[in-house]
Amino acid sequence: MSEAPDNFYDCHVFCCVNERKAGHPRGCCADGGGVELRDYMKKKGKALRIRKLRVNQAGCLDRCELGPTMVIYPGGTWYHYRTEADVDEILERHVQNGEIVERLLLTPELTSLPLHLQDDATE
Repeated sequence: MSEAPDNFYDCHVFCCVNERKAGHPRGCCADGGGVELRDYMKKKGKALRIRKLRVNQAGCLDRCELGPTMVIYPGGTWYHYRTEADVDEILERHVQNGEIVERLLLTPELTSLPLHLQDDATE
C-alpha cells in the first residue's frame, strides 16, 4: 500500500457569510459580522504565517440561530464566534495547537446558544 500524499491544506476553515432578508426569524451569519470576521481570520492567519491554512466563505451552514458559525476540517469542529478575539483564540488554540476551544464549541444537539454565549452576544 502506498503512503497517502501530503494534503494541500492541513486546515480548512469554512465561515458562513450567508445573508437573509432583514427580519428573517432565523437570522443570518452576515448580520452577526460573519463577512468581516472571515476577512479578519484570513488576514490574521497570513500574519501569523500559518502554513497550509485555507479560510473560505461558505453559504448557509444551516445553524443560523447560532451564528456566525464556522466549521474546521479535518475533524469537522463547529464554532460560534462574535469577535476578533474569538477568532484569535480559535487560530491560536485550535489551528496552531490542536486544542478544542470549549467555550465557543457548537455540538450537534445545540439549537440555541448556551447562556454564556447569549450574554456575550448582547455586550
